[in-house]
Amino acid sequence: MVCTDYRYLVVSYPKPEASPPKTQIDNHLNMQEINLVLKNLVKSGHLNNARQLFDKMLQRDEISWTTIISGYVNGMNTTEALSLFSKMWVEPGLHMDPFILSLALKACGLNMSVSFGESLHGYSVKTDFVNSVFVGSALVDMYMKIGKVEEGCIVFKEMPLRNVVSWTAIIAGLVRAGYNKEALAYFSDMWIQKVGCDTYTFSSALKACADSGALNYGREIHCQTLKKGFTAVSFVANTLATMYNKCGKLDYGLRLFESMTQRDVVSWTTIIMSNVQIGQEENAVKAFRRMRETDVSPNEFTFAAVISGCATLGRIEWGEQLHAHVIRLGLVDSLSVANSIMAMYSKCWQLDLASTVFQGLSRRDIISWSTMISGYAQGGCGEEAFDYLSWMRREGPRPNEFAFASVLSVCGNMAILEQGKQLHAHVLCVGLEQNTMVQSALINMYSKCGSIKEASKIFDEAEYNNIVSWTAMINGYAEHGYSQEAIDLFKKLPKVGLRPDSVTFIAVLAACSHAGLVDLGFHYFNSLSKVHQICPSKDHYGCMIDLLCRAGRLNDAESMIQSMPFQHDDVVWSTLLRACRIHGDVDCGKRAAEKILQLDPNCAVTHITLANIYAAKGKWKEAAEVRKMMKSKGVVKEPGWSWIKFKDRVSAFVSGDRSHPEGEYIYDVLDLLASQAEMRMQEMDFLLNEVQESQSCSSLKFTNESAKLKNSHRLIHQKLGQRNMRACFYHYTLHFKGRSLSISAKSHLLPMILREEFICILEKISGQEHSSFNPTVSEGHVLICCGPCGDNLSYLKGKMVVLQLRIEGSKC
Repeated sequence: MVCTDYRYLVVSYPKPEASPPKTQIDNHLNMQEINLVLKNLVKSGHLNNARQLFDKMLQRDEISWTTIISGYVNGMNTTEALSLFSKMWVEPGLHMDPFILSLALKACGLNMSVSFGESLHGYSVKTDFVNSVFVGSALVDMYMKIGKVEEGCIVFKEMPLRNVVSWTAIIAGLVRAGYNKEALAYFSDMWIQKVGCDTYTFSSALKACADSGALNYGREIHCQTLKKGFTAVSFVANTLATMYNKCGKLDYGLRLFESMTQRDVVSWTTIIMSNVQIGQEENAVKAFRRMRETDVSPNEFTFAAVISGCATLGRIEWGEQLHAHVIRLGLVDSLSVANSIMAMYSKCWQLDLASTVFQGLSRRDIISWSTMISGYAQGGCGEEAFDYLSWMRREGPRPNEFAFASVLSVCGNMAILEQGKQLHAHVLCVGLEQNTMVQSALINMYSKCGSIKEASKIFDEAEYNNIVSWTAMINGYAEHGYSQEAIDLFKKLPKVGLRPDSVTFIAVLAACSHAGLVDLGFHYFNSLSKVHQICPSKDHYGCMIDLLCRAGRLNDAESMIQSMPFQHDDVVWSTLLRACRIHGDVDCGKRAAEKILQLDPNCAVTHITLANIYAAKGKWKEAAEVRKMMKSKGVVKEPGWSWIKFKDRVSAFVSGDRSHPEGEYIYDVLDLLASQAEMRMQEMDFLLNEVQESQSCSSLKFTNESAKLKNSHRLIHQKLGQRNMRACFYHYTLHFKGRSLSISAKSHLLPMILREEFICILEKISGQEHSSFNPTVSEGHVLICCGPCGDNLSYLKGKMVVLQLRIEGSKC
């Protein structure tokens, strides 16, 4: 209906289905009638037409300004609302009242306009409007929304009168800021003062219970909502279901959900999201399918939740179907949906698809960037992760703790210390050095790069270390052979009020394994379930099996594998097989190899290891049969590879590789090193009791071909590189003849290669601490010894000593 007579509109408008009226003002209309038309236009949602009418008004009073400003505030266009309020402020002949001031304060809170809001607070004090319950409540709400919680609490306490809006504003604000216990304390005070709670108050209090895990308090509030009949209100019922789900009472949440007479999109989204949060992703997908059978359409948050569940399950086919559904509904531009799709593809190792989604976004937030960076980092694509971080720093928002933690993990995994130090400097520049997530990532990075002292320094200088930081430091000590330091740090956890989690126990069990502390390892393993109520996982059993294998108790290790409450995988059997090779147990090794080949018949490493076990015992016929079996199956060992980062370029090498532009020069250097190695080996006149001479010589001749190529390249450019090889610690008995066991990397070329195969950690000899043997960290990630120490070992001359060696290899 199109009408130009506004007197008719005063009584007939609004009608939602009607066409918006022409904004031509009848001269016969008075101010009161025009304001009524303006109010009807705003209420009906025709804000643009209301603005046209407002701009054409020759005269405007306080009601005119208040009406149009309230329309913009309620329509979330707070910038325009504050602009209009500023114009009203300087308009002559107009007077402010508490209502218009509360509207402006609400706009400041939504728009995060701190200075504007503080100015209005000062004006309200000057005009005594601050004592109005409307202005006081709006001030509390404004301060809470802009993050000034303390100021909001002060305003609330100074209010002479408070109503349910005031109490709800302070409770909801505290919950948003994470002060859940304080919010529940205010709710209790409100209840004691017998202030009537409305649905919003109950909803805020229930959210505080959900976030703080206050199940009993939440049950009491549930009883009160039942008495008042508020459970029939959909958003109260939804908050109740969320509270029970977050508190681990999923059956209560489901029961409440099933009892709802009406379920809206929030109800379905709540139950889907709750299932995802507690690890019941399959139930989340089932709930989504049930939802699609109703007339309720999913929104962007529904899709984000169910896609996240598909990502965790690794069901990329479900994720692709949901992606297609999102495109059909036109929700692909939603950042929450797009971010969940990128995370899903990343977790399913489809990084190209994730990148395609990312590059197709018209706008990106911090989560979008962090998702891509973490996806490439976890997928082992370090170069791409660095590229995205550089792109983010150029064009995107400032990197947050998630982005830094992801790229720092890349530096640790690739052992590129120089890049890690640069990132550390950038962390200091942006002020994230005390963020616990970043601290843990830094500790992890420096530990994996060999700078255990730097990792320890970061840990000691942190204002607060959570259990993740402690676990990273314990694991760092364990990986570097500082088993006693790792165990001592673990023992300090109760003193600082922290409870170890399952990952912490993996780190301390690894420390026990490296130190050969079998009894202590079993003590910690048994305390998992008995003391800490943690169900031992495959990783915990794996650590114990490794501990027994290192101690030579192969039968006990095999028995533990057989008694594991999990399906046996090839990892634990491979651990046992490698131990059989070291200790020469043919029968046990044969059984372990059979188990592995049942799971993976074409495992090349298993065939080779078994053949080597036979050969070491002189069973050449059996070894030949294994080799023949490999050939008949067409099993070929995958060659190891090594890489080195020089400046901004990464060079990778495999055995026999001559594709590098400097290949010929690299091989020339390699020949030179080999000849020098032969000369140095003739000077080694000590006896290896536990390693056969042929095996030790073979190791010292650098059988790792890719490492040789990489190290030659490194010596050319005087940079250290990285390998995809693991490191293990063993103890060997040597006959010491009074000569220095220390090797200076600066004196000879040979040790720069030797430390890639045999790396001596000489801080302990025969169980004795020696300060002269404290290892130093080179520019790379390996531990070496430096400095002459023959005089310090004179008392050991002619004696047998135990030397701890770190031996690196692809299947160590």
